[in-house]
Amino acid sequence: MMTILIICIIIVFVVLFLTLLSTNKAYKYEHTIDPIDQPPTQTEKQPDEGKEK
Repeated sequence: MMTILIICIIIVFVVLFLTLLSTNKAYKYEHTIDPIDQPPTQTEKQPDEGKEK
């Protein structure tokens, strides 16, 4: 009975260590944002403007 308890405690500590390790790595990840494209000007035609209904 005591060996099962020790094995369970070891498993809990291993899972806790791996959780802390992955959380720490996730916080160190640097996110990047793509640059925003310039909006079309008034002189450019929209794709639907050239079509007749």
